[in-house]
Amino acid sequence: MRSKATLKQIAKELGVSVSTVSKALNGSPEISEPTKQRVQEYAKLKNYKPNVIGLNLKNRKTKTIGVIIPNILNSFFAKVFSGIEKVADEKGYKVITCISNESSEKEINALEMLSNGTIDGFILSIAEESQKLQKFDHFTTIINEGTPIVMFDRIADEVNCDKVIVDDFESAVNATEHLIKTGCIKIALLSAIDNLSVGKLRAQGFYKSMVDNGLKVDENLVILTNNNDEFNSKIGDFFIKNKPDGVFALDEHASVTAMKLGIQNGYKIPQELSIIGFADGVWSRRMTPSLSTVSQHGPEIGEVAAQMLIDKLESSEETFTFSTTTIKTELRQRDSTRKL
Repeated sequence: MRSKATLKQIAKELGVSVSTVSKALNGSPEISEPTKQRVQEYAKLKNYKPNVIGLNLKNRKTKTIGVIIPNILNSFFAKVFSGIEKVADEKGYKVITCISNESSEKEINALEMLSNGTIDGFILSIAEESQKLQKFDHFTTIINEGTPIVMFDRIADEVNCDKVIVDDFESAVNATEHLIKTGCIKIALLSAIDNLSVGKLRAQGFYKSMVDNGLKVDENLVILTNNNDEFNSKIGDFFIKNKPDGVFALDEHASVTAMKLGIQNGYKIPQELSIIGFADGVWSRRMTPSLSTVSQHGPEIGEVAAQMLIDKLESSEETFTFSTTTIKTELRQRDSTRKL
């Protein structure tokens, strides 16, 4: 998809206001014919295709939000969606949901399909493939055409839009520190999401906490992989060979797998092996022993993202500033960690 000029860029190049560009592209009688013609010709030259719905947010009528999530099986995304739907319903908006299934192509198709006037704006978390390829032009194109986007959890710093994130780095620092305070010194770092931005931030937090607490990271205790299959192939005899006394797992699959293998290999949990997982689905509470987790407050993320988007849609402003909201996580101590 080719990148198109924004209203702001056109206004700057032609030496007029954003409001003048918007009105000229809409054919407003307030703008002189020569100015209209100049703006419209320049917009065409710069690959800007006027979108009647997109040019003026206050005139949007669909009252529908498009939500694109990467994985329908991930309980975190389900919780975020519940928050989005709650606020949307309260504000009188409908929600259309698409699943990218971690595919950049499906993500692009969903954006194109829904941005033709079906929806007013998007709330989304970036597909794994898009992050791996660092491919974000499709988001910029949609925004430039006048459809606002709010990103959550997996975001792209290169895309200028509102974002809702959790404190992945700090929460990893705190979770690792908790393991250290309970007496763990041989702490394993396990991840099946190392190709995702959130996975990298969590890993960085682990390393910082270890260094700050005077502990050397044993690289034999570190497994950083990009998917569940790769993780499974490396975790097999991990506990037998390395004998960690603590585990910080960066995603639900790594968390649950570590717990199962620890038990299978005869570890007493938490007396001999403490585990904290960056996940808070139903498995965390139903396992025996129950799994201590970093909770991301998914519903709150969804509520904040929905409110940010609706505020944009209902604003009379034609130019916007963008902000990033950070939701604080919570360490939920259950039976897989020793009590302080």
